[in-house]
Amino acid sequence: MTTDPRSLYSLLPSTDRLLNAGEFAGLLADFGHTQVVATLRQMLDDARAHIRQHQRLPAWCDNWAQAAATRLRDGCRQALRPVYNLTGTVLHTNLGRAIQSDAAVEAVSQVMRAPVTLEYDLDGAGRGHRDQALAALLCELTGAEDACIVNNNAAAVLLMLAACGSGQQVVVSRGELVEIGGAFRIPDVMRQAGCQLMEVGTTNRTHLKDYREAVTGDTGLLMKVHTSNYHIEGFTKSVSEQELVTLGDELGIPVVTDLGSGSLVDLSQYGLPAEPMPRQLIAAGVSLVSFSGDKLLGGPQAGIIVGKKALIARLQQHPLKRALRADKMTLAALEATLRLYQYPETLARRLPTLRLLTRSAGDIQAQAARLLAPFTARFGADFQVAVEPCLSQIGSGSLPVDRLPSAALTFTPRDGRGSTLATLAAGWRSASRPVIGRISDGRLWLDLRCLEDEAGLMETLLS
Repeated sequence: MTTDPRSLYSLLPSTDRLLNAGEFAGLLADFGHTQVVATLRQMLDDARAHIRQHQRLPAWCDNWAQAAATRLRDGCRQALRPVYNLTGTVLHTNLGRAIQSDAAVEAVSQVMRAPVTLEYDLDGAGRGHRDQALAALLCELTGAEDACIVNNNAAAVLLMLAACGSGQQVVVSRGELVEIGGAFRIPDVMRQAGCQLMEVGTTNRTHLKDYREAVTGDTGLLMKVHTSNYHIEGFTKSVSEQELVTLGDELGIPVVTDLGSGSLVDLSQYGLPAEPMPRQLIAAGVSLVSFSGDKLLGGPQAGIIVGKKALIARLQQHPLKRALRADKMTLAALEATLRLYQYPETLARRLPTLRLLTRSAGDIQAQAARLLAPFTARFGADFQVAVEPCLSQIGSGSLPVDRLPSAALTFTPRDGRGSTLATLAAGWRSASRPVIGRISDGRLWLDLRCLEDEAGLMETLLS
């Protein structure tokens, strides 16, 4: 082919000629005239740029219809794509945290397809409150007097502080001034809520007398923050919610707790590490407790606040509530998730988060053994494929030092090159359904704890 750029430019077809070609009829029917024309114009621009740089036509100029079809389909691909989470982190923040139950998925589908009683009272034929139905359910599950729902737990903390502590001092242990993902820091939230932070104690030791001595006439709240995303060991001392409630009752100051993960059941009954529960804190007398919907609870992203009716009423009436409120899809998924907790005997089977957390190491090991032979056959020429024991983590700041025994397929490059490993991982991330593992110790690890679609993974990587 000639390398004269002028001759090459003359070989480029016009947009009209391409549109009138028979092979474009299907693309016009599927994607419409507007998108097809825009794509062809971009392809022509790309082809001219390629000629200027390389003095030749791009390879795809041999089949414009096929190249256009590829671009159009790629352009329609969803930004939020399903992936295989084989990282070993069950509640992976970057991968969307909790997988929703079938009941939650069905509930969201229903409310998306029809008008619903979001803020409509069927009994009185008037306006209702969007939190009302779920509040009753949350009270049943936690023992609280009332409940409020917003779009995530960061919003819940902001609303609690703004509605109950704005313009006042809020007393918090220095060891509980946490930062979580996205640089969300308790001191920053307090400033945004109009509260004055009063730090007490030290990083590792805080006593009840520290809270008492910090209280003034301007103190509005005593606050506890559950340090769910880190752990301090050794010479430590902290004040329990029960002790703080006793002091708060004596001084007439409410106690609020940011619980973070917020499990609604005793995880120890499933052989998992115990985590503080909202019901326990409500029983201890805490005025307000906030926690997440998409962590250990296993539902959608939401911030849940339970507690005393008078304080919940203040939250509902605060201007921020409207800005932070949850939509009908979130509320539908959350209600369906909460209703699973009414049937504890089937919870571990029907709630994906609990089902994945409670998978036995033996079950995962057996799955790894089944996959070893086909993966060795496919990748064994370039990688040593093996089954290795490993430790999964719960994730999203929940029980950070606790690990769950698991098993993984590992891939060690026979040439010893890290670039070979990176290429393998990148190829799997570009699969029709991306496969996300982790690279550590010169190997690519596929932790199988979260693998429920075994056949789908094999079709994705072995076909």
